[in-house]
Amino acid sequence: MHNHTAEKNGKKLLFSMVLTGLIFFVELGGGLWTGSLALLSDSAHVFMDVFALGLSYLAIRVATLPANDRHTFGYHRMQVLAALANGVLLLIISVEILIEAFNRFKNPEPIVVGPMLVIAFIGLIVNVIVALVLREHDHEDLNTRAAFLHVLGDLLASVGVILAGIAIFFTGQLWIDPLVSIVISVLILVSSGRLLKETVHILAEGMPDGMTASSVAETMKAVDGVAEVHDLHIWTVSPGFVALSSHVILEDRTLSESERILSEIKKNLSEKFEIEHTTIQFECTGCGQGVVNG
Repeated sequence: MHNHTAEKNGKKLLFSMVLTGLIFFVELGGGLWTGSLALLSDSAHVFMDVFALGLSYLAIRVATLPANDRHTFGYHRMQVLAALANGVLLLIISVEILIEAFNRFKNPEPIVVGPMLVIAFIGLIVNVIVALVLREHDHEDLNTRAAFLHVLGDLLASVGVILAGIAIFFTGQLWIDPLVSIVISVLILVSSGRLLKETVHILAEGMPDGMTASSVAETMKAVDGVAEVHDLHIWTVSPGFVALSSHVILEDRTLSESERILSEIKKNLSEKFEIEHTTIQFECTGCGQGVVNG
């Protein structure tokens, strides 16, 4: 991603994070004031959005830091560790909401519906603004795209709180509030579960979804002059940053031919799998071996 695009996305994320952070505190305080568990649940969902936006902004900033003697890949993994902590925290929050919701079914508590609806409407308006800000995001930036999807999910949760408030206002049925909070909690569980699955997969040095070692090897072997590919390793350093190392056995070729083969392998890996960081060692029968870094 070019620097000017990264700077533009960074400003969008920072603006969105500030707005979303404000609505988190408004909904948290409003939920405690009105006694609405649905509003408190939505504030937890908003907190997830704030964290997601913050992680996305951090990812853009961290990506500009240079590698050093102790961190040769730079600091790309920091966003993955932060995402892991985020996922665990959200998992705990969603379980607490579920427990409280079931308690509310047994012992309903009074709700101040008017302020609940006002706060929920404010949250909805802010979510619409943030969604519009992030709508024109760079689709190659996975972090910004993920943040946009988070905000869309919270927008739907805000609609759920509003519908719950209206239903309670006209029917007086307090069980609607914990029911909506359970739905929101399930949304948080699904989101946090996906986040945890992705972060653990990356920390376990897995490759991106839709990519297999066999398909990458076949793409490399399709280059004219490549006889075999072995010791192939592919891993995700951070979302959007995939690294590859491999031994490639060549047919007996000249030095200039090996340079052409390396260039074509790198081109195919970049275009088909978006793998930019490669370390390839060439081997051939009856000639020396050399390491070629791409």
